[in-house]
Amino acid sequence: MANDSFAFKQFTIKQNKCAMKVGTDAVLLGAWVIPNGSKTILDIGTGTGIIALMLAQKSDAKILAIDIDKESTEQAKNNVSESLFNTKVDVVHSSFQEMTKTFPQKFNLIVTNPPYFIDSLKSLSDTRKYARHNDLLSFDDLIDGVKKLLHDKGKFCLILPKNEALIFRELAKQKGLYLSKLMRVRTKPTIETEKRHLMQFEFRETEFSESTLIIESEKHFDYTDDYKNLTKDYYLNF
Repeated sequence: MANDSFAFKQFTIKQNKCAMKVGTDAVLLGAWVIPNGSKTILDIGTGTGIIALMLAQKSDAKILAIDIDKESTEQAKNNVSESLFNTKVDVVHSSFQEMTKTFPQKFNLIVTNPPYFIDSLKSLSDTRKYARHNDLLSFDDLIDGVKKLLHDKGKFCLILPKNEALIFRELAKQKGLYLSKLMRVRTKPTIETEKRHLMQFEFRETEFSESTLIIESEKHFDYTDDYKNLTKDYYLNF
């Protein structure tokens, strides 16, 4: 997924100006999240705008997509403007922390594919570094901001690697956000390690549901029916 553009069934993502290209994490999150009649959605750290556009494809919500990186913001704006969903999505250049200080609106749904590397080696590129590491958006800041902007009955969804997800879940619970839905992602059936956790949080403890998704069978690029069914509305090949 490292080309300068990536075509989906109903929109195309140009990504030559973005530090982080279209990846499986974003597609998984965008496909997994169910808007459930949400009127307003916030996409934090939109990057290319892919998740905002995926949600625009399957909802009637008004979507606000923000990013701290100026070039990514401009790229996302272009991707949105050239799509069928240009009236549904607004893209704004802003940090999440700044937005939470002044923004008056609350959202029915908040989504993010956040920076998550906490202590690992940083890349030399500043833009790629900040897209991948949580230097500029800590888990504390993310949770505190979500609590300010999420509607009382709203939902907050994100994707993280397993270890970071466990840390995030505990911190969220301490701050009053409760896990209501979890999907564990494994690359192959023979590999027990879970690569990613997709998580949904709410303000109230509610009935909890969980599932496991395996992306490929034993052969590379031989995708499972579950993965195809999850992403078939977006990927051209499914």
